[in-house]
Amino acid sequence: MPKIYTRTGDSGQTALLGGGRVSKDHQRMQTCGAVDEMNALVGLARSFECGDVVDPFLGKIQNRLFVLGAELASATGDVGKIKNISETDITSIETWIDNLEATLPPLKEFIIPGGRGGHRAAASLQLSRTVCRRAERELVTLSRDVEISQFILKYLNRLSDFFFVAARVVNHQNKIAEQTVKYE
Repeated sequence: MPKIYTRTGDSGQTALLGGGRVSKDHQRMQTCGAVDEMNALVGLARSFECGDVVDPFLGKIQNRLFVLGAELASATGDVGKIKNISETDITSIETWIDNLEATLPPLKEFIIPGGRGGHRAAASLQLSRTVCRRAERELVTLSRDVEISQFILKYLNRLSDFFFVAARVVNHQNKIAEQTVKYE
């Protein structure tokens, strides 16, 4: 069985899928790292039992985030046998958002993420949202130097909206009132 460590990154370089090496602090790796961090946070939200309505979506999202990360880590943008992020992925998230939002009371105020007495899964989803926004910013920076699929940027943009709505659903299903901003 191969070992988890390879020692090939000991000099501060890492391999790209399909060949080539870049510095571990290269913008491509910063972007991949933010996507990886977001995926771990989605896993954290799932571990807090976010419910039968939201969890199936999160499982699908985690799988697509691995694909997205591989696409970003590929020197050519091609991940081989796995289908890259596409318009279908974006449309799916939009449909999920619309269906979940239909179950919620209308949003009239700014919501404080987490909040006292909030559900841990909802707080983790809000954190996933903020990391998703960071990944999106990192991707925009990367796109100045590297050609990036337009679908990846759209996907991350919709995904942050999904996390926001999913967090609201988790709190709503658990009968937890959303903490809102008080203007004093």
